[in-house]
Amino acid sequence: MSEVAAEKPVPSPCISVCVLNEEDVCIGCFRSSAEITDWSQYSNGERRACNARALEREKRVNPFL
Repeated sequence: MSEVAAEKPVPSPCISVCVLNEEDVCIGCFRSSAEITDWSQYSNGERRACNARALEREKRVNPFL
């Protein structure tokens, strides 16, 4: 079994505050609606990239992160 196949899935950043703002971004996890919809199809690499984008969005709202 390869290391990639044995890797556990990156968990969803969802915190169950599912409200989209005017930019179509969730105010809970900071993913776009497209990212939320596509999450289950993402590879772990895509999930990590998505989480990095979400963190950058969150930092724009909360610069103290």
